[in-house]
Amino acid sequence: MNPYVIGGIAFLCVFGAALIGMFLRARLPEHHLSSDSRDAIKLATAIIGTLSALALGLLIASAKRSFDDAGTGLRTTAARVVLLDRVMAQYGEETREAREVLRKLLELRLSDAGSERTLDDGLDIETVQGALRNLSPPTDAQRWLQGRALQLTGQIAEARWMRAETEVGGFPGAFLAILVFWLALLFASFGLLAPGNGTVVATLFVCALSVTGALVLIIDMDHPYLGLIRISDAPLRQALGRLGR
Repeated sequence: MNPYVIGGIAFLCVFGAALIGMFLRARLPEHHLSSDSRDAIKLATAIIGTLSALALGLLIASAKRSFDDAGTGLRTTAARVVLLDRVMAQYGEETREAREVLRKLLELRLSDAGSERTLDDGLDIETVQGALRNLSPPTDAQRWLQGRALQLTGQIAEARWMRAETEVGGFPGAFLAILVFWLALLFASFGLLAPGNGTVVATLFVCALSVTGALVLIIDMDHPYLGLIRISDAPLRQALGRLGR
């Protein structure tokens, strides 16, 4: 679901509806735009406006929840990376190579900020898992540390699939289509009731651009790893500074 494509289509529909309304105003019989007709149109569009506001509110709440959940997930992953490094350090020198691999994975994630790849994609965390499985702990304490480290790597890798499922989703297409239809009806009524001068056209253009721009931002925020509005890498950078200590 490309938010910019949806925003472009929505803008054409909304602003186009306003222009159609202005076109019809100049050609409808006078009694169609009498004071009683105007009052009826305003009452009907008030209902549509309320429904549109509620729908936009639901979209904002859903996108904000997705964004917050992604941020929480990234902070959790960063904490698990630091804890994994500490657990391997307590195990002993046998995990030195695995710790270096973990550090390189985190550096790769942070140096590739423009990519869709993220640490909670799992990256090559399986390499660390393989190194941990190949260990032969001689003591009970080391066996516990090995099990704990494997548990942490499993949780980090599991985040990959959680993120993949989240990004595949999004807002239902039918819901967005109905919302755009409601907005188009509203702007059509604005064009129908407003005089057809340059100031009105410019105002409707800016308003249509603002509404559809907000829709783009809402859809973009619902994909916190891929869109323009992304979650901060600060937790991962802090985690990188703590590795190896």
